[in-house]
Amino acid sequence: MAFLQVLAYRLAERPWQVHNKASIQNDLTPHKRKIMIRILLSFTLVFATFTAPSFAAEKKVDEKWISLFNGKDLSDWTIKIKGYPLGENFGDTFRVEDGLMKVRYDQYDKFDRKFGHIFYKKPYSHYVLRVEYRFVGDQAPEGEGWALRNSGAMLHGEAPETMGVDQDFPVSVEVQFLGGNGKDKRTTANLCTPGTNVVMDGKLFKPHCTTSKSPTFHGDQWVTVEIEVRGNEVMKHIINGETVLEYTQPQLDERDAHAKELAEKAGDIMLSGGTISLQSESHPIDFRKVELKVLEE
Repeated sequence: MAFLQVLAYRLAERPWQVHNKASIQNDLTPHKRKIMIRILLSFTLVFATFTAPSFAAEKKVDEKWISLFNGKDLSDWTIKIKGYPLGENFGDTFRVEDGLMKVRYDQYDKFDRKFGHIFYKKPYSHYVLRVEYRFVGDQAPEGEGWALRNSGAMLHGEAPETMGVDQDFPVSVEVQFLGGNGKDKRTTANLCTPGTNVVMDGKLFKPHCTTSKSPTFHGDQWVTVEIEVRGNEVMKHIINGETVLEYTQPQLDERDAHAKELAEKAGDIMLSGGTISLQSESHPIDFRKVELKVLEE
């Protein structure tokens, strides 16, 4: 656009310079030069009219995302590790290094089922959560076999204050992150349901875990998972723009004693919102981004 403006101004300032007979014959008359200037300036205005709003809209969309992890510290998060009081970060399990939230076990003699979770300070109901993660290194000694390259994001969860000291997992809906073992198919963005159930294909779905239709991600590559959450209506697991798992009506499972207690206190089994937490399940993992966009209810 600036180029067009400059060209128009130069046309207005001076006539075209000519050096031979042919150029004189093709030279622009003052009248033709004025017409060209008007055309160029009109095109400039049209270009500005159609492009400026789109740039502004793009910026507005970007501003809707909230970074839950600031890349500096864990000041907005609360840690709960099995066997330890709320807020005690045993073995510096959750830490920030090189701008990443890291889960590490270098201070563990053995894992010994010390499952941990780090909770964001604020609950949400309608949102899109975006998590970038990668698995690194080796599993902690005596980690569960199923926990190899295994972590997750716990959504619609209970408050960490309501968890028992020796409780394994918060009652929640888990978006399970799995890494490939280098050879076999192993999907990620799966579903697990500690103390909960969901409705899938119109029926109450009670199995603890189910796989998605995602590709397998081997090695230590970064993986981005998005989860669209709309209260009690629908939850979608999304990878590379594709929905790999979808279900509705997340709810407390009264077969679980603790979940039943939570249902009695709430007066309802349906889950419309709750905490967001990330897991420590014995395999080192890095989180590069944890971002959220609030959706209209």
